[in-house]
Amino acid sequence: MPYDLKALIVDDDEHVRTFLVVLLRKIVSGTVFEARNGREAIEVYEREKPDLMLLDVNMPVMDGLDALSELRGNYPEAVIIMITSLATRRIVETALERGASNFIRKDTPKAQIIEIINETIELYLMENRAAVTSKSPGQS
Repeated sequence: MPYDLKALIVDDDEHVRTFLVVLLRKIVSGTVFEARNGREAIEVYEREKPDLMLLDVNMPVMDGLDALSELRGNYPEAVIIMITSLATRRIVETALERGASNFIRKDTPKAQIIEIINETIELYLMENRAAVTSKSPGQS
């Protein structure tokens, strides 16, 4: 059963966005928003507050690492999976240091991309929701 979540896909390549929308539709039943660069990503995030974001590293206007830093600074609860075709050790380490929830290489097989997204949702979204709903009224 798909998760009832809102998601945002950020990539400057329309074909990549379309591919990721198709994959996310196997996982998410809520609205899927799209943006073409880091600046648009921040605007859409602030307006729509998606539960999950897939954010490309290399884009014009504002790259994904800068957008990640700004988003995590303003929204520490944001669940952001970085995506890239050039996953050097430095890029992965930088993304994780800046608060990425997970990392996906664009050449990863479809089944594995779905698995990574599912694992990230379970770890960062479902466990948090379960913890919030399990608290009785009056607990903090």
